Amino acid sequence: MNITQEKTGNLNAVVKIKIAPADYTGKVDKAIKDQAKKAQLPGFRKGMVPAAHIKRMYGKSILVEEVNNLLNDTLSNYIAEQKLEILGQPLPAINNEREFKWDNTDEFEFDYELGLAPAFDVNISSKDKFTQYVIKADKETLENRIKNIRRSYGKMTNPEVSTEEDVLYAELTQLDADGSVLEGGITNAATLRLDQIKDKKILKSLVGLKKDDEVTIDIQKALEDAAAIAKALNISEEAAAELKADFKLVVKNVNRLEESDLNQEFFDKLFGEGTVTDEAGFREKITEEVEGMFKQDAERKLSNDIYEQLLEKHSFELPDEFLRRWLKATNEKLTDEELAEGYDDFAKNLKWTLIENKIIKDNSIEIKYEDVVAAAKAKLDAQFRMYSPSPLPEDQLAQYAVQFLQEKENANRTFEEVKALKTFEQIKSIVTLDDKAIDYDKFIALDKK
Repeated sequence: MNITQEKTGNLNAVVKIKIAPADYTGKVDKAIKDQAKKAQLPGFRKGMVPAAHIKRMYGKSILVEEVNNLLNDTLSNYIAEQKLEILGQPLPAINNEREFKWDNTDEFEFDYELGLAPAFDVNISSKDKFTQYVIKADKETLENRIKNIRRSYGKMTNPEVSTEEDVLYAELTQLDADGSVLEGGITNAATLRLDQIKDKKILKSLVGLKKDDEVTIDIQKALEDAAAIAKALNISEEAAAELKADFKLVVKNVNRLEESDLNQEFFDKLFGEGTVTDEAGFREKITEEVEGMFKQDAERKLSNDIYEQLLEKHSFELPDEFLRRWLKATNEKLTDEELAEGYDDFAKNLKWTLIENKIIKDNSIEIKYEDVVAAAKAKLDAQFRMYSPSPLPEDQLAQYAVQFLQEKENANRTFEEVKALKTFEQIKSIVTLDDKAIDYDKFIALDKK
């Protein structure tokens, strides 16, 4: 077997692999014998089919498979041995002048095109400056969070008259253009949260209602969302999006979620026995929680600022033409238009991946399994806290994390998140970060820019 490499550009190369019969004959003979032992053919007992018979029937397909396996193994080993840093995957070069007999006497020659990763150094120092925003909890956000938490631990009551924050349990009946009940139309009992009604005029008509009261509403104006309409009427989202009709709403019940009292029982449920003993302590804890969520927003912006600045600072080429062909070859449904529109973003993300990998390698940063588990636990804990501030027991959280990581996609995504986190932590340990306090509204406006 003979393998050679030819550079065809700064970031392109062709690997030529020549295979002689001596390289593949033994593998083909073994594959034929193995097939003979397993074959079940009419007129032969299992395992007693002559190898020559198998060769006559399946010899060519076995030869093709074994040559392909030999090629794949040879190419992979060569790339590893030569320590070639490639982008994408090798692409077989089509040569219409070569024709093979596939009769076990051929000398095969195959060419593979490679896209090579560029060589570059990452240049980061304390001269690189970034703003690290410290976002303060505004009064409105704080009060809304407190209200939601108190409601989640509150109790349900049934007041006589509805207000803007109540939930109506009602029967909805489709009406004809003249306002009469549409024969064969939609009828369904549903719950409507009045705080989700978008149209102010419709909301006003639903406030002050009692049991058995009737009103007429335009369902599209009331909910403005196909998914919400579909749920309320028990129909498909496609049908909900097309629906244009008024509905008669008959109140069956008014439900109200009363806020929990700010007492010791409530504090203990939230934070554990005796951790918080008064309203001031409760508000302090909620402020910490809200500002903790804001901190994630600030970290996201800082990471994005670092990403953009370092990409601009480190300018290097990619084997663009090769990568375009590779994307087309590995994504059959990708159109030329989609490739043209999306390639710049793909190249930008690939450049960042190369910078990220370089930082990981140069600083010998390890990503351990326990790091991935810890990240999964933190992610799940944050999700559970959206519904209840009370933390899950550590053993239960660990069990959920292990189950979560058993899904390959979850494990890969979490690994990449840990990798990104460690990369940014390394960068932040080198660059200069200037803290700047900012109100949430101003931060949002700044972030949109």
